[in-house]
Amino acid sequence: MVKPWRLVLASASPRRLELLCQVGFTPDVIDPAELDETPRRGELPPAHAIRLAEAKARAVMPRHPGAYILAADTVVACGRRILPKTEDEASARSCLELLSGRRHRVHGAIALASPDGRLACRRVDSQVAFKRLSETEIVAYLRTGEWHGKAGGYAIQGRAAMLIRWMRGSYSNVVGLPLFETAQLLAGRGYRPPWLASC
Repeated sequence: MVKPWRLVLASASPRRLELLCQVGFTPDVIDPAELDETPRRGELPPAHAIRLAEAKARAVMPRHPGAYILAADTVVACGRRILPKTEDEASARSCLELLSGRRHRVHGAIALASPDGRLACRRVDSQVAFKRLSETEIVAYLRTGEWHGKAGGYAIQGRAAMLIRWMRGSYSNVVGLPLFETAQLLAGRGYRPPWLASC
């Protein structure tokens, strides 16, 4: 079946691609926005997530006229503090030590540009609580390398799952994309995946 509209994923995240494909929303094009994701002075985590998702969609829109552009951002926050995407072991350790024995929030934002140029955004919040981590557990997790490039220094879909004692809200949001809300947003704007289009 030929899809009437193209779906462009404005993200280089393999996790977002896997999640989309899991529910049958396979993008026609992957075109990352490549933006500076540095938080603005005084910017709160929820606002930061929405701003980046919108900016990513707007950056990619001109390159794909007449397509659906899906962009997203995931922010891990401990209180008002935005945790980084960890690129080195020291920053990953710092995040794990901060999250140890505490609850934190994962703010997921999605932005969808329709073929007519309209932009819609949604934000989803999940709560996650780590057990109190021992030094042995921190060292062992750092050795896995799963923390690399992950917001907050962990991947809930990996070995970190055994370190998390409690979670509330969307699991897929913590992984990188809130699937229910993404599907609802796409459907509300007239996009249906091929496996549903014939129903």
